[in-house]
Amino acid sequence: MTDAGSGRVGAVTSAVARQVRELRAARGWSFEELAGRSGVSKGMLVQIEAARTNPSIGTLCRVADAFGVTIAELLEPAERSSVRITATVDAPVLWRGTHGGTARLLNGLGGPDLVELWEWRLEPDEAHHSADHARGTREILHVLAGTLAVTVAGVDHDVPAGHTIEFPADREHGYRATGEEPVRLVMVVVTPSGEWDRRTRSREPRPS
Repeated sequence: MTDAGSGRVGAVTSAVARQVRELRAARGWSFEELAGRSGVSKGMLVQIEAARTNPSIGTLCRVADAFGVTIAELLEPAERSSVRITATVDAPVLWRGTHGGTARLLNGLGGPDLVELWEWRLEPDEAHHSADHARGTREILHVLAGTLAVTVAGVDHDVPAGHTIEFPADREHGYRATGEEPVRLVMVVVTPSGEWDRRTRSREPRPS
């Protein structure tokens, strides 16, 4: 990884540490409480808040769900400006595949429902498995190039370039590049607002 790339990873790690620490403190939650709500171990949460680890995309999803925020809000405070323009190159890479694939979080909206916009690239034979998101979460994927296999609750769906798939993401799912060329896609993730507690499978209003 280049110095610039390493610097961006470090900036993301520091931003997540600060935001998780502030969000947890604002709610008066202990590490044990956040661990229970998110399904992320107390040890991992301690590492995250100390900026001693670069959490996986799955871990970020679980922590964001517990707080009732988007992953984008874990990276920086919600923007107050009504108009914001960002470059793709500045978007954080939150997943890297074994053959060089990437997932960039382009942007996110914090309410009333939580919306995230992603750009994914998977090299041939690369795959990503995702655990279930908070209840009611849906994903929309539009494939720009290549052929993608989307697995939802154990069932495969082939999605060629120029096609769009929508599915419930509150169950296990995954993506796999099945052809001989890389897959490029854009993804929209929509989650109902509110803090998600994995222990009780229930949602509470997000504090104002």
